[in-house]
Amino acid sequence: MLAIDHFAWTNRWSAHHPAERLLLAGGLLVLSLVLPPRTGGPLILATASLAATAGAGIPVSVFLRVMAVPAGFLLTSVPMLALSVDLADGVRFAFSADGLATAVSVVLRSLAAVACLALLSLTTPVVDLMMLARRAGLPPVVEELALLIYHMLFGLLERTAAARRAQAARQGYADVRRSVRSLGLLAATVFQRALDRGRRLEIGLAARGYDGALTILSPARPWSRRRLALVLAVLAAVTVAGEALPWTL
Repeated sequence: MLAIDHFAWTNRWSAHHPAERLLLAGGLLVLSLVLPPRTGGPLILATASLAATAGAGIPVSVFLRVMAVPAGFLLTSVPMLALSVDLADGVRFAFSADGLATAVSVVLRSLAAVACLALLSLTTPVVDLMMLARRAGLPPVVEELALLIYHMLFGLLERTAAARRAQAARQGYADVRRSVRSLGLLAATVFQRALDRGRRLEIGLAARGYDGALTILSPARPWSRRRLALVLAVLAAVTVAGEALPWTL
């Protein structure tokens, strides 16, 4: 089981109503787009991180691993955002203060948004999100496709990891040539297994009387006025602080 899915089912907030978690993460995400990035970005990043680790009990190492890939991509793009090209007298590259300021603003806003999505994914299972989407009017076909693809990913990832370990044990990645060949064989095998698994899944659903709708079982979770008030208070505090703090921070 993936770490994200494991903690989504076992965190401290797993017994709370999923809409409460969606309100917190979605509200912070909206604020990351509205507030000034140089003040709102760090505030939202810190709030989402504290909510996930101190509030929901997600280990700090897990949260950092989830954030590592998008953060690395954003940080490596800073030089390209700050770089300007002058074609007036040939091709000349230069860094500008305006470009660097724009790059910093984009990275801060993006990191804040990624932290909000990490908070939601680490605290709320996909089944709960689909339940909320169904109540909001999402077409059943879209919901069923999302659930089937999500569940198939686990089997494919497990088989892919097992096949890659088998290739590595046979020196399949000893050099560049073998690595390219092994990756090609691995991709072809995974693609074929995905088609075969989808075909068997379709046959299994038909054998069980599938009528075009998948039933989602979700336990009843009551709303908590105290938690809703706390979420709204956090969003209000972030909004006030993001607008009140100076841009020079």
